[in-house]
Amino acid sequence: MSGAALARLLLEGGAVRVSHGQPFILAAGWASPAYVDCRLLVGEPRLRRAATALAVEAVRAAFVAPPEAIAGAETAGIPWAAWMAEALDLPLRYVRKRPLGIGRNAQVEGGPVEGMRVLLVDDLMTDGGSKVAFARGLRSAGAVVEDALCLFRHGTFPGGAERMEKLGLNLVALASWRDVLDAGGEGALPAEDRALLERFLADPIGWSAAHGGRATLLKPPL
Repeated sequence: MSGAALARLLLEGGAVRVSHGQPFILAAGWASPAYVDCRLLVGEPRLRRAATALAVEAVRAAFVAPPEAIAGAETAGIPWAAWMAEALDLPLRYVRKRPLGIGRNAQVEGGPVEGMRVLLVDDLMTDGGSKVAFARGLRSAGAVVEDALCLFRHGTFPGGAERMEKLGLNLVALASWRDVLDAGGEGALPAEDRALLERFLADPIGWSAAHGGRATLLKPPL
């Protein structure tokens, strides 16, 4: 399974970080005792090749209608999109967080997307806020965007599933915290890290509020 396989790659690459002191404040404002840095896979040829292979396999297995182009989300999704596009022999685009300039294609680089079925690729998802901007940017340029893929999904905080549903976006995530916790063998999380992560996952909103992060959604999912 891709979840177990990617979890092992993340652990092997040192991409899973657990802090028993200062919490991590994620981009969406939530506090977490653990963080995943997929960029550490980017830097290692063997690990990035293995992770890319899992992503390509997921695309071939998960989507009934194959994409006509791959779009990487600025900035961390771009390298993964590039490797996937190469492996799948598909056009590559990238989409910015916000428009740069004016016009219909102000967020999209690499060529036109009008009328094309485009797969949005990113490395992480917390509560899905950035995916709204990326999907809307591609759609405003005329792309058909119904599917997205990310390497790792936190899956702990509110808003993500609601955003994806309202956006009409089917998200495939290769791994989650449960995959990391279930990963055994060499490189598995130490017992004290597992215990902290389990406590956090039991009440992520309460844990965030108690450690200087957000306690609620700041606004409706869309």
